Amino acid sequence: MKIALPSNQSRVDEHFGHCPYFTIFTVNENNKIIAEDKVNSAAGCGCKTNIVETLSQMGVDLMLAGNMGEGAVNVLNNWGIKVLRGCSGDVKAVAEDYLAGKLQDSGVGCSEHADGCN
Repeated sequence: MKIALPSNQSRVDEHFGHCPYFTIFTVNENNKIIAEDKVNSAAGCGCKTNIVETLSQMGVDLMLAGNMGEGAVNVLNNWGIKVLRGCSGDVKAVAEDYLAGKLQDSGVGCSEHADGCN
């Protein structure tokens, strides 16, 4: 499994569409992180660039995010990437909390942008 997190200085960036990069963790069958990569984010709104396609082609299964609009959630889901919102803090700690079953989706989308794409 591969987990991606919108990142800024090794912390979950609150805005998926405007993060400087994504941290990607590769997880083995024992739910242990075995690799960490970083992918630079494209300029502009995340769901209107090719970043979701890139993440999908890299094998990302899950996006752990702070906040994002429903448009972004839909784009990620259409590329086969599940989304869990409401995350904050150190990216590795957040990924480990998810793997330990400690996280649930907040169900709250970002309404900051009228087009729902953030």
